[in-house]
Amino acid sequence: MAARKTTKKPNVSAEELKAYYHDMLLIRRFEEKAGQLYGMGLIGGFCHLYIGQEAVVVGLEATAKEGDSRITTYRDHGHMLACGMDPNGVMAELTGREDGYSKGKGGSMHMFSKDKRFYGGHGIVGANVPLGAGLAFADKYKGNDAVTFTYFGDGAANQGQVYETFNMAALWQLPCIFIIENNQYAMGTSQQRSTSSAEIWERGKAFGIPGEAVDGMDVLAVKAAGETAVAHCRSGKGPYILEIKTYRYRGHSMSDPAKYRTREEVQKMRDERDPIEAVRTLLLQGEHATEEDLKAIDKKIKDIVNDSAEFAKNSPEPALDELWTDIYATEIPQEA
Repeated sequence: MAARKTTKKPNVSAEELKAYYHDMLLIRRFEEKAGQLYGMGLIGGFCHLYIGQEAVVVGLEATAKEGDSRITTYRDHGHMLACGMDPNGVMAELTGREDGYSKGKGGSMHMFSKDKRFYGGHGIVGANVPLGAGLAFADKYKGNDAVTFTYFGDGAANQGQVYETFNMAALWQLPCIFIIENNQYAMGTSQQRSTSSAEIWERGKAFGIPGEAVDGMDVLAVKAAGETAVAHCRSGKGPYILEIKTYRYRGHSMSDPAKYRTREEVQKMRDERDPIEAVRTLLLQGEHATEEDLKAIDKKIKDIVNDSAEFAKNSPEPALDELWTDIYATEIPQEA
């Protein structure tokens, strides 16, 4: 689980620390509620929860700016919330309702927001990686300094298109941050059994792409590494790889009993390395917040999540004629 730490942790204000706590807790509570709705039969198909990995996306979103893009795989609810998408719209999409971000037609695995430059949610393992490079190519072509956060897992890191993309991104010096969310088990096989190299980020060296390993259970360590990667990409030096070593508490999806690891292992991570509890401890020990302050944050978040569930339940299912919409673009936007 140890990650090589190459970057000093950033100095952050009390307000920033509380914001990270809020955002991680929102993801945790939202995912817990999604799990409940799945158990009730209100969410169909697959449902991949992000519980345990919250520090990854919250730490990286803290380094993003307006105009940056993000693209990820099917474990995507946390990414949507972290970039500011409306919990109501996310939950409505999970439950297949017309007020969802994809009008109830995408479900858990296929959500998008043009406004937040969130380009999915993709169901094919590794297939989003070349799309992320394409988004970065568009920004380079336009001549802006935006970057693309391209997320994929340790399992996807063994897919061939990932390395084709590394090669092109390096050749064209694309402003793309390749983020390996290494939760150590891919779909259900440990990294030790599935991956020949202990440090996946080092594979980028073959293409001249720099990178580093990061402790993904520490939001401040993720933010620090993210700042390094973002500065590298914005300065025109090309892509950067972050292997963020994290841990998911639940199975690969809601239908996975996760028998490939012990309950004791999971509980040990929860007890000793939980990213939210770590920030909670920093806030209390540093006297940046009181127990009452944190209880108030938790109550506010529970209200948001409960409201999102009620919103989803009350939203109608899509009309049948929606089957024939959004299949092809009717207008292709042109840059002025």
